[in-house]
Amino acid sequence: MELKGKVVIAQGGGPTAVINQSLVGAVLESRKYPQITKVYGALNGVEGIINEDFLDLSQETTHNLEQVAITPASALLSTRVKPDDKYCSEIFRVLKAHDVRYFFYIGGNDSSDTVRIVNENARLSDYEFRAIHIPKTIDNDLVLNDHTPGYGSAARYVAQAFMGINLDNRALPGIHIGVVMGRHAGFLTAASSIAQKYPDDGPHLIYVPERPFNIDEFLEDVKRMYEKHGRCIVAISEGIQDEKGEAIATKLMDSVERDSHGNIQLSGSGSLGDMLTDLIKKRLKISRVRADTLGYPQRNFMGSISDVDQHEAREVGEKAAQFAIWHNVDGSITIKRTGYYSVDYQLMELDKIAGKTKVMPDEFINAKGNNVTDAFKFYVRPLLGSGLPSAHRLRAPMADKILKK
Repeated sequence: MELKGKVVIAQGGGPTAVINQSLVGAVLESRKYPQITKVYGALNGVEGIINEDFLDLSQETTHNLEQVAITPASALLSTRVKPDDKYCSEIFRVLKAHDVRYFFYIGGNDSSDTVRIVNENARLSDYEFRAIHIPKTIDNDLVLNDHTPGYGSAARYVAQAFMGINLDNRALPGIHIGVVMGRHAGFLTAASSIAQKYPDDGPHLIYVPERPFNIDEFLEDVKRMYEKHGRCIVAISEGIQDEKGEAIATKLMDSVERDSHGNIQLSGSGSLGDMLTDLIKKRLKISRVRADTLGYPQRNFMGSISDVDQHEAREVGEKAAQFAIWHNVDGSITIKRTGYYSVDYQLMELDKIAGKTKVMPDEFINAKGNNVTDAFKFYVRPLLGSGLPSAHRLRAPMADKILKK
């Protein structure tokens, strides 16, 4: 059955450096089909649908769309709203009024769940339309995906940031802690390992949420590395947890804030880095200790975009339009690795993706849980794209001493 009507595209959750590639891919592909009467972009995600805040992207120039595609962050703006049944009823009232038959939502775990809810309500309302979830998340935590658009560019940023931290720390030795985004999955933090070129390069320690974080063991690790190298760089996920599964960062908060999806808000504070810095100073008696929270620049930094990430983000947008309009099906686009390095795209059922979280497999984390393995580096390197810079050292011989032989 061929559905004739409008397309609505929206973006949800945290922005990425390549999310607009997916938007533009879906727009340009949708505009090819004669049964598509208009292509709308909803501002602020599902909120834009409720408020009828639609941009008519049918009238946008292809040139400007291409310029938007290479611009980071959500061109349609975003939202953290998770629609309940009542909210969905209002969504359908708007969709029917505008004769919308295709809904493409670009987002991560929570956004995929939104697509699932919208799709279920569509069936209950006996309203014919197709809903496709287009993957996006820097956390790289969507199940059934080898990786997700947005991750490669954010991982490239993290790798380059730690290259710089390592150079600085080698020039003026001390202990440096870099706190990286990652609630339940440590893929982004693990990307810091690509900064390791020479044997004594940092990060010397990497901690991810997939392993329990023990303060005493952490301090022993830092002490050992500091004694070995005269310095120590630590990469640590903001979502590290204790053996009971409680986020370490929450222990520092007077009150815990949650978003509309029930997630504890971990970002926006340097408290985790500050706490660990204080512990090292007090218990290890080391004075030169610094901490940085990488924060939002990880998501949208214009100077660190992976070309591989760009290309794949474009293609998942195009595939969404093809599956929905050409094949007349619903689901979530997934990325499958088919070689080193190549990928293919498949459509999976929404209920197999929505609300689920992928974490780093055991083979990516070392036995002690304080670093990553070569298997992870092999996995992540092609995702960072071409032209990744590399640090170099002077290798000239030392001159002979005259006065201090």
